[in-house]
Amino acid sequence: MNGSLDQFEEVFVALADPSRRAVLERLARDGKGTATTLSAELPISRQAIAKHLAQLDRAKLVESRREGREVLYSVRPDRLAATAEALETIAHSWDRALAALKRIAEETAPPNH
Repeated sequence: MNGSLDQFEEVFVALADPSRRAVLERLARDGKGTATTLSAELPISRQAIAKHLAQLDRAKLVESRREGREVLYSVRPDRLAATAEALETIAHSWDRALAALKRIAEETAPPNH
């Protein structure tokens, strides 16, 4: 990781929408799906599902392959894992910074009498 979350901007944009999260969760649960099958399971129109899948595809959160007349989608766990790893790296940095700040505060605090 290069230290920047900018490379994951499209992931965050994609995951910001509750409908896209629902689509992604359904794909993760079912293993695969099409816009048609997903619209039958979710309270979202097929056209909206297709747009959400396109956004998830741009963010590299899903992959697609043509199967007959339909496009079959599945989750790309590698992209989610890379995003989670980047966030975890930032969390560890904050933990270290807060621990150092606490240590400095304890060392410089006046003694209790």
